[in-house]
Amino acid sequence: MFKIAVVGVGSMGRNHARVLMDIPDVQMVGIADKSLNNAHMVADKYRLPVYEDHNQLFNECSPRAVIIAVPTTLHREIAIDAIKRGIHVLIEKPIASTIEEAEDIIKTANQHQVIVAVGHIERFNPAVIELKRRIDAGELGQIFMIHARRLSPYPRRINDVGVAKDLATHELDMMRYLTGEEVVHVSAEISKVMQSPHEDIVFGLLRFQNGILGILDVNWVTPTIVRELTITGEKGMFVVNYLSQELFFHENMASRQPLERAGWDFTVNAGHMTRFQINKREPLRSELESFINAVKTGGKPLIDGYDGLATLKLVYQITNNG
Repeated sequence: MFKIAVVGVGSMGRNHARVLMDIPDVQMVGIADKSLNNAHMVADKYRLPVYEDHNQLFNECSPRAVIIAVPTTLHREIAIDAIKRGIHVLIEKPIASTIEEAEDIIKTANQHQVIVAVGHIERFNPAVIELKRRIDAGELGQIFMIHARRLSPYPRRINDVGVAKDLATHELDMMRYLTGEEVVHVSAEISKVMQSPHEDIVFGLLRFQNGILGILDVNWVTPTIVRELTITGEKGMFVVNYLSQELFFHENMASRQPLERAGWDFTVNAGHMTRFQINKREPLRSELESFINAVKTGGKPLIDGYDGLATLKLVYQITNNG
């Protein structure tokens, strides 16, 4: 049996525990949370031992891996304590509060030959997986721009970070993943309209190494939830809805003839819209199964510490530019 533990059982940690209990050949060995009330709400349901101190959990239960789903300010401390014991870690995004803390986690993991995965869960969304497959197969042709929207009401449960670290991290990781490129320039505008020390509206403009433009639109002031990404290229535009796990393609009829840079007679005409069949699946389960498989095989996780660090650096560029 693969022994695993969860540290932090707020809303996300509870979901991790729920899914882990349903994965074959995986044994949840314990839960740690500084709030024993929170811990018991989950642990009593699954008949698991409860710890207030994560180090006691590590010492007494000897998990092979741990899910870290605590507030961001505690990520580094708990990750380092696990890594030094040889425990592999999946850290909920963002990887850490600061770039220096993230680098410390990665350095320590390399020293102890421990896997670090970061919970950028949208990479495991079936609609995103299909979108990535079609992009890599050349169905979009040359990519021109990518536009990410992640809008929500204000989450009262979060008080240690702003919307950039909480929501923008998802979309920045998506942009890097889908384009396969790194960002070379960032400009942004941020706003604080709620009674909070952190930003709650972010608009960002990014330019990637190959000239692709990215538009980032995230906020905590929209009275509905929007999770949508569009990626536009020579042959049309893909639209993905994360929540409904739907993927659409709007064809550019004029792309029947390839883009010729020499003549540059490219144009755009509206064409057919196609809705693709997606086999829906809970992304969290796929994420956890992928992490566990990486630990078992010694392979590289889909989103490793360096991915988490790259995204965090972009977050700081955005907040510093805004």
